[in-house]
Amino acid sequence: MRIAIAGLGNVGAATLRLLRAHADLLKVRGQEITVVAVSARTKEKDRPCDLTGLAWEDDPLALAARNDIDVVVELIGGAEGVAHDLVRASLTNGKHVVTANKALIAAHGVDLAKNAEEAGLNLSFEAAVCGGIPVLKTLREGMAANRLSSVRGILNGTCNYILTRMGDEGMDFATALAEAQQQGYAEADPTADIDGGDTANKLAILSALSFGLAPDLESIFVEGIRPITPSDLSDAAARGGRIKLLGIATHGEQGLVQRVQPVFVPLSEPLARVGGAFNGIEIEGDFVGTVFLQGQGAGGNATASSVVADLLAIAHNHHSFAFGVAAKSLA
Repeated sequence: MRIAIAGLGNVGAATLRLLRAHADLLKVRGQEITVVAVSARTKEKDRPCDLTGLAWEDDPLALAARNDIDVVVELIGGAEGVAHDLVRASLTNGKHVVTANKALIAAHGVDLAKNAEEAGLNLSFEAAVCGGIPVLKTLREGMAANRLSSVRGILNGTCNYILTRMGDEGMDFATALAEAQQQGYAEADPTADIDGGDTANKLAILSALSFGLAPDLESIFVEGIRPITPSDLSDAAARGGRIKLLGIATHGEQGLVQRVQPVFVPLSEPLARVGGAFNGIEIEGDFVGTVFLQGQGAGGNATASSVVADLLAIAHNHHSFAFGVAAKSLA
């Protein structure tokens, strides 16, 4: 299977490294996956990956037009612009797409999924939610026999790292944020993380797979962690719990209710014990009961793991609906 990668940041570079380091293992588990071409903003940039023997395209859209590519991996990011154009062009030109772009899927995922389904192609985005945790596969396949009532979790590693440091070390918000940036957990502009936008994108996708409803960002109440103080966290500890930024979606008689906000979580609950940059997700099904997943929710290696898992599924000719049901049936 021949692939192209657009975007060579942390995730793109890690995906290249993983494909090369585990080439023999992946061949045994599926078939040979060969990177043919790549594209990124600047060719001359020093990167922690070897580009020897790979074709370079200055324009990412050129990847969609190449005849020697079966799958395009979009790791550029952003809901609009070149990422959206590349995914749409790739599907139009008969290529499967793997992406880690939660903003794109939350905003345009249904339309893109319709395009993919009409063309008999895969639109895969396991890496868009919770990094290396296979939560979308769990919802789409492992819990497909259940009627789900709720999904809630720590969906942003940056916020969880900040709150953990504030709670454990008594740091104020600004100091913990600066440390998160120094450690590479937070961007130079951390707005999407700390104000809850990143969690909202992921929650919209989780809700779509959980309840068969189109992602609806406008209906999500969003509150970030800027107002949280060390005294808030110490008060929570005194009450036997921790404060976590949670994405919560419930579906019942009153329809779908979605919110992103800091929540007091008792220590008796597994989510309270998810620390640092880790993510944790709790899903309620009517027959299976509560399922809890925890793991690395961000970072190049963990996210690359999910990207390559999607590639292997395509290599196995595993075709599935992107949102677990036909996109045209999403309400």
